[in-house]
Amino acid sequence: MNRVARFVFRAPVRLYDKGFGWLLGRRFLCLTHLGRRSGREYRTVLEVVGVHGEEYVVVAGLGAGADWFRNIQARPPVEVVVGRRRFPAEHRVLGEDEAVAVIAGYEHRNRLAGPVVRFALGKLLGWRYDGSDLARRRMARQLPLVGLRPRS
Repeated sequence: MNRVARFVFRAPVRLYDKGFGWLLGRRFLCLTHLGRRSGREYRTVLEVVGVHGEEYVVVAGLGAGADWFRNIQARPPVEVVVGRRRFPAEHRVLGEDEAVAVIAGYEHRNRLAGPVVRFALGKLLGWRYDGSDLARRRMARQLPLVGLRPRS
């Protein structure tokens, strides 16, 4: 990855590092997780696609092979920062029906940007995403949705 791309992709993490993550509101969160082999601490900024009470739902946009997803499967997440809120976190992977409902809600809330959302999802998925229930189910099987909430 070249320097410009690295800078652009790391910019949201830098906002959180400097204490300005609240500028991104509740639309994004910063997940702190530990490397599954190294034990090193990493931070990843993820878009929140749904909120259910105390739980924030995010998508593993690169699939089950995403490093952050593999890391939290091996070791529990350390912390989540969303808006001005910071908490030690635990996670769960949503089942297919629940994931489909979250995706449908996200699409409904962002319907004005629907064509852009469908195009971006198609690029992530590697096939034409049309927003149908069948496509949502296929997406839910391909891209895990994860609920992050305060540790009990």
